[in-house]
Amino acid sequence: MPVFEYRARDRSGTVLKSQMEAETAAQVRDILRSKSLMILEIKPPKSGLNADINIPFLNNRPPGLKPVAIFSKQLATLINAGVPLVQSLAILQKQIEHKGFQKVVKDLRGDVESGIPLSEAIAKYPKIFDRLYVNLIRAGETSGTLDAILERIASFQEKDLALRGKIKSAMTYPVIVLIFALGITYFLLTTIVPQFGMILVQLNAPLPFITKMLMAVSDFLKSSTWVIALVVTALVYAYRAIYKTPKGRMQIDKIKLRIPVFGNLIQKSAISSFARTLGLLLSSGVNIIESLEITKGTANNAVVEETLDNAKNVVMVGEQMSSSLGASKVFPPMVVSMISIGEETGSLDSMLDKVGDFYDREVDEAVDAMTAAIEPLMIVFLGVIIGTIVAGMFLPMFSIIGALSQ
Repeated sequence: MPVFEYRARDRSGTVLKSQMEAETAAQVRDILRSKSLMILEIKPPKSGLNADINIPFLNNRPPGLKPVAIFSKQLATLINAGVPLVQSLAILQKQIEHKGFQKVVKDLRGDVESGIPLSEAIAKYPKIFDRLYVNLIRAGETSGTLDAILERIASFQEKDLALRGKIKSAMTYPVIVLIFALGITYFLLTTIVPQFGMILVQLNAPLPFITKMLMAVSDFLKSSTWVIALVVTALVYAYRAIYKTPKGRMQIDKIKLRIPVFGNLIQKSAISSFARTLGLLLSSGVNIIESLEITKGTANNAVVEETLDNAKNVVMVGEQMSSSLGASKVFPPMVVSMISIGEETGSLDSMLDKVGDFYDREVDEAVDAMTAAIEPLMIVFLGVIIGTIVAGMFLPMFSIIGALSQ
């Protein structure tokens, strides 16, 4: 019999982690609910009779968000048109270009044909369908509105793709300029500067401080490039190791939120993602406790995750979520006020949608402001580097020319 791993919370709020033998995940869910446990997660164990599905080429190169969004949109259209789910999956299987994803859809079709709910079938592939996706599909199956839920998922993923695309396009230009700047600077300091330095030494020219500094940096780069590479590599590994620890991740994420320009963008992106995700879950019929738990998992920032965890604990004892969010520094008063109004009027999901739309526009403006701020900074940065090298090389030449003219 398959063995499922699960996480659940009892009435006292304690999180329980264990395993259970059952025919399906639905059976595990029914047993846990009969024990008055709130289900947080049900998944196959990493090893044993029911290990995760292993598709080598899929594990190495999983499909991105865009193919999954297209799949959701097309599946919603087919179901809405009255095409049975199994036949819809068969049609989509032929249209998908990504071989690994195509194999997954084929397996999904087989599972659904054998009577397994779609939510349980997609839960086998957490690298493609995250917990948010699985819970929304389950809510759609329960309410009989699977096509509408898939439409919402596709719309949500399209907005997420648009947001990522804007941030990526805003960062592409400065990253390329910075790489070229560092490459040109390295070339000048290791190739051109030493040649000028040899000429100046042979002419016994008096060297100003800026020229001596450039020659020292040039000598260091030529002799210690490997040391710099090792130091950079060590710093990257140290950063990753620290970020894997709870305390280290919390401190680094706090620093990210305080960085000028970038911190503002990170905060607004987090609020936009929170509002859209929580609003989508609530409007789809997922209870608020489970919705907050799922939303916390999509935050990608330890500070936001802690804030949402505190909000969930407050809701569990019967208080309003807005009272906890208001005590944090992540959510501005305007957001807290709108959420409080939504809780008072019973329209929290629609109010969260409005918050998400507002902060989508705020993110757009923040990206434009970041781009506008970065471009002149990069130009000044390049000008200072090139100007310093030119000044350091030609100032001694001017002194030599002046001495010869006397």
